[in-house]
Amino acid sequence: MELTFYIAAAVAILSTIMVITRYNMIHALLYLVVSFMAVAVVFFTLGAPFMAALEIIIYAGAIVVLIIFVIMMLNMTKEDVQREKEWLKPSVWVGPALLSAVLLAELAYILLGANPLQTEALVAVDAKLVGLALFGPYLLGVQLCGILLMAGIVGAYHLGRQKKKVVHRFLQERSAAA
Repeated sequence: MELTFYIAAAVAILSTIMVITRYNMIHALLYLVVSFMAVAVVFFTLGAPFMAALEIIIYAGAIVVLIIFVIMMLNMTKEDVQREKEWLKPSVWVGPALLSAVLLAELAYILLGANPLQTEALVAVDAKLVGLALFGPYLLGVQLCGILLMAGIVGAYHLGRQKKKVVHRFLQERSAAA
C-alpha cells in the first residue's frame, strides 16, 4: 500500500508540473485531470474513500467541465481550430495516457490485490457531516472559492469578447483599405 501511495504521489507531482509548463490550455487540462485522479488515489490509499470520490466528482468532473465551457466561450476562429487539429497527435496525449494507465494499474492492484484495506482503520463519514463541516467553520473558504470561480468565468468571457472586438475591427480596417 505504501508503494501505491508513493507512485500516485509521484504521478500527481509530475502531472501538476506538466500543467504548469504547458502553453496549450487543452494539454494543461488533460494533465490537470490526471493530477486530480492521482490525488484521489492518494486519498484512497490513506483510507479516505469518500474524499477520493469527492475529488473525482467535484474536481475532475465539475471544474474540468467548467474550464471546457470557458474555453468554448472564447470563440475560437477557424485558424485556431485547424491548429488544434494539428496538436491532436499521439505526442500530445501519450503523456496523460501513460500517467492515467499507471493510476489505473494502481487502482486495480488495490481493489483486486491480496492486501485488502484495513477495515478497522476506516471511519465512515456521511454526506451530512461533510456538509456541516463545509458550511460551518469553513463557510468563508467555500464562499471565497465560489467567488474565485465566478471571477475566472467573467475574466475569460471578457478576454474572449476583447479578442472578438479586435478581430472584428481588424477585418473592418482591412475591408476599408481594399
